[in-house]
Amino acid sequence: MARPHRENWFTSAMRALFGWRPELFRSDLRNVLESRAGDIGLSLRESAMLRNILGLRERRAVDVMVPRTDIVAVQKDIAVGELLKVFESAAHSRLVVYDDTLDDTIGMVHIRDLIAYMTAHAAASAKANVKRKKPFPADLDLKAIDLSISLSAANLIREMLFVPPSMPVMDLLARMQTSRIHLALVVDEYGGADGVVSIEDVVEQIVGDIADEHDEAVAPRIVRQTDGSFLADARANLEDVSAVVGPEFEVGEEAKEVDTLAGYIATRIGRVPLRGELVPGPGRFEIEVLDADPRRVKKLKIFMSPDLTDRRNRDSQRSAAPTGPATVTSAATPMPSDPPVNRDALVKLSPDDPPSKAQRQP
Repeated sequence: MARPHRENWFTSAMRALFGWRPELFRSDLRNVLESRAGDIGLSLRESAMLRNILGLRERRAVDVMVPRTDIVAVQKDIAVGELLKVFESAAHSRLVVYDDTLDDTIGMVHIRDLIAYMTAHAAASAKANVKRKKPFPADLDLKAIDLSISLSAANLIREMLFVPPSMPVMDLLARMQTSRIHLALVVDEYGGADGVVSIEDVVEQIVGDIADEHDEAVAPRIVRQTDGSFLADARANLEDVSAVVGPEFEVGEEAKEVDTLAGYIATRIGRVPLRGELVPGPGRFEIEVLDADPRRVKKLKIFMSPDLTDRRNRDSQRSAAPTGPATVTSAATPMPSDPPVNRDALVKLSPDDPPSKAQRQP
């Protein structure tokens, strides 16, 4: 009698050889990849990719999407000539197409469809001009292309996917493969656009960032300055910021609700900050808004408050002082009249240590 649920042959083999149960196989495999990848003949790159595949189970569309503010989109009535310019500057092969606003997205346009449209019209015109003494280069009459025609009139708008933010990435990848539609708009419960996900965004979760010939080198999102401060892109990930600034830049529980510096400071003060505004950061850190508009924050400066900086300078000088035996003074040298300074007194007179973590504001 056949079993109602047939096991995968690999799972059955691992159960027979090692006694692994299906519900524990994933965690066991993750442990092997993290601690003994070299023992089973896997390179670091292979091990990292396998760990990323296992991690896709917990990822959702909202975790991999390009946020709304970074979406490159065009209006459906844009002229074909203007569309060419957008493709040239955007360096994307697919663009979102909307009606009135981005919340009224109706599909996408692919650069290959645009080139095919222009080639077909140029070739038709060249073929019609049979009486021309000098043939057109490549049999294409580019002057015959009407660059003023609108995108919708050219019938170049393709269908795209619409998915919720909670959709698992693995399900999204499978849907893209079956539908052969490689661009999805992430919409909220009200139908508004939250972000966009391409199949490249999903694949990068496994293999890492994919840079092609047209991708420009991206400057680091947080850079240390000579004065000890840090210049940061407001979209910098909080984990990356903590790695560069140091473990003292610990945002605590707030990192569970927001991912970027912009989200962190907006949570701290409950609104989008203004240019030039100072926002208290974790511990003794302060964040200055260098560039912002009414919709979002762009550039930030992270620095430590002066009182903590002064205390650290004193501590470093104290630790750098020689610790060898005391110098023997001659009899002619007058001895100080003050009694020896108690080391404990210095400790008591030093400023209080900063709190280890900033409490999250409700």
